[in-house]
Amino acid sequence: MLVINNLTKKFDRQTVVDNVSLRVESGEIFSIIGPNGSGKTTLIKMISGLLQPTAGEIKIADIDVSKNPKAAKAKIGYLPDEPAVWPYLTGEEFLQLTGALFGLKKKERSERIPQLLKIFNLTGIEQQYFDQYSRGNKQKFSILAALLHQPQLLLIDEPIVGLDPASAEIAQAEFTKFTRAGGAICLVTHTLPIAEKISHRLGILANGKLLTSGRLAELKNQAGLPPEAKLDQVYQKLVP
Repeated sequence: MLVINNLTKKFDRQTVVDNVSLRVESGEIFSIIGPNGSGKTTLIKMISGLLQPTAGEIKIADIDVSKNPKAAKAKIGYLPDEPAVWPYLTGEEFLQLTGALFGLKKKERSERIPQLLKIFNLTGIEQQYFDQYSRGNKQKFSILAALLHQPQLLLIDEPIVGLDPASAEIAQAEFTKFTRAGGAICLVTHTLPIAEKISHRLGILANGKLLTSGRLAELKNQAGLPPEAKLDQVYQKLVP
């Protein structure tokens, strides 16, 4: 679903992402972890088409993001680290606008939106304006907006920031459901227990370089740790 080859991003003389290559398959959650400033968000923004790479190639469902960005972006649902919302739109207006931008007909939007609102029990507040919502409810509407057009690839930067524990569990269940239906997820997070719980594979990014990637059992083996070790122990061993 997602193939990245030798991806590099430089800002002036600073290399933020350095020759990164990875793959994310359909039906898979691939989590990228690493220290602050390691290039994780820059990597996600390049995949989404918000930043142009200095070098390298990104393909989504065999579509080159640089050569055919509109077709590639149509396959993506993007959840940034800070909810991208408009304060003077209601929750429903935001979802209607998002769906329209992705080419969904009004009938399809009107059918999908009530179904999505039920996921986080938001039915009844969708007529309120975003400036009246809590940080958590803004995040919930952002998740629904990313799912609305039924993308093939979800790009998620810190998925549960601002969510209460129950809502975080619901979000994790939805991400797992998405991949079981054949979708793929590339997720960036500092919340290692979440990454450990829902990821099929993980990659560790540090100083712009992908240090290693693989299933958790493989990373434990690389770190010389026993099978019962936790991801935070693996992280501490493998990140310089």
